[in-house]
Amino acid sequence: MLKIFKSFGGYVEIPQAEKGCWINVIQPSAIEIQKLQEEFNVPEDIIRDILDMDERPRYEIDDEWSLIILRIPVESSQNGVPFNTLPLGIIRINGVTITLCSTPNEVLPLGQTALYRGQNQLIHDELNFIIKLFLRSGSTYLRYLKQINQQTTQIEDELERSIQNKELNKLLKMEKCLVYFITSLKANEIVLAKMRNNLKRNLTEINEDLLEDAIIENKQALEMSQIYSDIQSGMMDAFASVISNNLNVVMKQLASISIILMIPTLIASLYGMNVPNHLENYSWAFPVVIVISIIMSGLGVFIFRKRDLF
Repeated sequence: MLKIFKSFGGYVEIPQAEKGCWINVIQPSAIEIQKLQEEFNVPEDIIRDILDMDERPRYEIDDEWSLIILRIPVESSQNGVPFNTLPLGIIRINGVTITLCSTPNEVLPLGQTALYRGQNQLIHDELNFIIKLFLRSGSTYLRYLKQINQQTTQIEDELERSIQNKELNKLLKMEKCLVYFITSLKANEIVLAKMRNNLKRNLTEINEDLLEDAIIENKQALEMSQIYSDIQSGMMDAFASVISNNLNVVMKQLASISIILMIPTLIASLYGMNVPNHLENYSWAFPVVIVISIIMSGLGVFIFRKRDLF
């Protein structure tokens, strides 16, 4: 989907591009990609790089264009991994600014693309817009990290009673999310540092403060991701032992039940043999065997309970 806005406010949508406008492209079709190449002269390799799911963040400046790629968090359902990261490209070319992403996301949602919620006016500060993209990206990382922490807590409760690997696999997928986040946040941090060095002279006081906020937000998200990742790495080792221990407890209980059931089976087998046993001629022999089996089984249960084996 391709939308053209009169300014970075994202409130006034226009049918044709003009100088100073903002073009937001989400999950582009083949026709929209062709339009970017032919009408706006966006190089094909730049579009291909941004739409590549594994593309690394970077900051490039050319004579005719400038490019910033950052990685943003998105909700995902691939392979059971709840969150992933993907590139978001910001291209400045021929007097227009283009944002391009391969998937709908919460950093620039299709329904509400404006970054300036309280200002229903035309805004043409490109640097402020780019920095707010980084700031919103950092906030989205932090929100997803809280969701990961909540889901991890639920998995922990399930793991304490589990003897299967299903919950451990869920925890492993959460660990994957954190690895994706850490890798992307580190790369975004490098891009932010490069922007601060290259644009230092052109930054207004407001944008300079905003850039510092974006760097702090990104750093906070990175530190939280690393902390959660370290905790989960330790938890996975611990809960692997818990699952093994839970299985041992179940096996111990099953072995105890097998031994208890073996006692009446043994007695019934001895008195059920087709040989003289001095009870075959008495009518009360069967109840006696039953009583002996119950007493011996009860004694076995008592001993096992005393030894905490049952």
